Amino acid sequence: MEAQEYIESGLLELYVYGLLTEKENIEITELAKKNPEVDAEIISIEKAIVALSSSFAPFHSVANFEKIKARLELKHGKVVDMKPASNWSQYVGWAAAVLLLLGLGYQTLELTKTKEAISTVGTEKNKIERDFAFLSQQNKETEKSLNIVRDIKNTGVTLGGQAVSPTSFAKVYWNKETKTTYIDAAGLPKPPKGMVYQVWALKLSPVLTPTSIGLLSDFEGNSNKIFAVDRTNEAEAFGITLEPAGGSLTPTMTQLYTLGKV
Repeated sequence: MEAQEYIESGLLELYVYGLLTEKENIEITELAKKNPEVDAEIISIEKAIVALSSSFAPFHSVANFEKIKARLELKHGKVVDMKPASNWSQYVGWAAAVLLLLGLGYQTLELTKTKEAISTVGTEKNKIERDFAFLSQQNKETEKSLNIVRDIKNTGVTLGGQAVSPTSFAKVYWNKETKTTYIDAAGLPKPPKGMVYQVWALKLSPVLTPTSIGLLSDFEGNSNKIFAVDRTNEAEAFGITLEPAGGSLTPTMTQLYTLGKV
């Protein structure tokens, strides 16, 4: 799903309210980190929630005052304005009214601040939960990578850089019993747009025979750069070439980035 589709789908609102699954939360968190448009939309939704919650603060208006005065006249007769006995008592009355209004205003302000604080805490809580879910996923990926490297049953094959990219390197972890194969591609440069790295298991004799064992897809999105490829039944060497998106039937030898013998 593209960024604009996420924005129009309503998923981001459910994401901010914490109503998505853990998998969906992780997916949108990772998308927001990569896509400024999605991240800005999430921030906009969070700000809208804060503004909405603060808009319900109580207030007093002239209309409310007139309604109260009319209610008093119905119950007790016309409200008569009394002339104060002295200017001193007039000042006392006005002072008391001002103090009352200030007190109501202060209470209203504090209530508004409290509501804003509650809304802010809710927004921060959602952000913390998203970050926690993302870090948990990253931790799982790191543990998986460490287990692959530490597994003594895996044969490590170092692939050195070739003419097209002498500084490139990679490593293959191949379990000859289970046939599982992992590629550590941290030493490969980011592939150009429309291109992908393809991994080959090679038989060297009697003739060179390459067998494709997979593509290193989503190269930029894989932070650890460790990829699981197809099961490898037999190999005397491994090589990685740069191919058009979707891969090739045979390796493009002029684009051979790394090669190494078992």
